[in-house]
Amino acid sequence: MNKPLTQLTITIPIRPTDLEGIGRAVLQYGLAIVFLWFGGMKFTGYEAQGIAPFIAHSPFVSWWHTLFGIQGASFMLGFVEIGAGVLLALRGVNPLFSAFGGAIGVITYLTTLSFFFTTPGVFEPSLGGFPAISGGVGQFLLKDVVLLGASFFILGSSLGEVQAQQAMKAKAGA
Repeated sequence: MNKPLTQLTITIPIRPTDLEGIGRAVLQYGLAIVFLWFGGMKFTGYEAQGIAPFIAHSPFVSWWHTLFGIQGASFMLGFVEIGAGVLLALRGVNPLFSAFGGAIGVITYLTTLSFFFTTPGVFEPSLGGFPAISGGVGQFLLKDVVLLGASFFILGSSLGEVQAQQAMKAKAGA
């Protein structure tokens, strides 16, 4: 006799909490890799030219080109991004490092998401413009929504870990 579909039991060989732990690690160290890799690319002329239109059209950061030049602005971003990647990777040493890396990520991705509204070519005119986004610029920027979420998550979880460590130290000292 067949069981009704509502009574079907599925056995999963891994616990949901284990999957959550894997997800946390992938978010943490995956974001570190993204920052390290993207930051390293900022030291190439190719990348400096690639990000120049985003910076040039931004009311928030266009002054970077005036102050540093196109390559200099890219170098500056490279140092910031590599720094964020290193901080994120150091969570095992001290979660406060990771919190700072997460905060840099939040600022970075809020800034890059603002480019969504200031950079020409985000919306696809052949499809009537908004809400259709272009395959190049629009889709390139849209991924930053997920990176922003990862940055907020890491910032919050790292600060939570710092607070837990402080509470344990206070309890041990009491």
